[in-house]
Amino acid sequence: MTLPNRKPEHIVESVQDYPTSCGERGWQGVANIQKLLVSGREVGVPIIYTTGTTRSRRGTSWANRARDQASQGVLTPGELEHQHIGNTIVEEIGPQPEDLVITKRGASGFFGTSLIRDLNEMDIDTVLVTGTTTSGCVRATVVDAACHSFYVGVVEECCFDRFEMSHRVSLLDMHAKYGTVMSLDETTAYLRTQAQPTPALHRVPEPGRVH
Repeated sequence: MTLPNRKPEHIVESVQDYPTSCGERGWQGVANIQKLLVSGREVGVPIIYTTGTTRSRRGTSWANRARDQASQGVLTPGELEHQHIGNTIVEEIGPQPEDLVITKRGASGFFGTSLIRDLNEMDIDTVLVTGTTTSGCVRATVVDAACHSFYVGVVEECCFDRFEMSHRVSLLDMHAKYGTVMSLDETTAYLRTQAQPTPALHRVPEPGRVH
């Protein structure tokens, strides 16, 4: 499921609604991810999304686990809907039927999910990581990908964070230790010249058309 475009807001305003929002930086990243998705789909590489799990009780996520049992009440229907919207991929970069969407309960896309199995089944040895936040879920996923011996690329313009300092320092750290930070142009060139389409994602030939 995807939701219509929410209005881009300054981070000071957007965090009033969603404390983990990245504000306008997030929407700039979405526009760049759109461009990257076009390139990826053109060459037929798998597109994999990760998104958070909607939880029925407050104070139970990895970011704000409550130590006070009294604060772990059941969410109201309105609170559940608000959380669900926050976990929903925006329409501008929404998944297509052939894409894989993974829900996760931790920062890393690998933690407690089927991602490593899915990548192995598709015989993939390289991952290009984008999204939010550079210092959080992106970095956690990149570290785990490197630990599983994947080649890792981090697309600079397609990652974003609440603070520019966190974004820059995290990119530097990942480039030094876990993978290669690449510009959007470099990534597009890589996809067009080196990436190989996954056989399962080859388009079905049109009837009567010779390939």
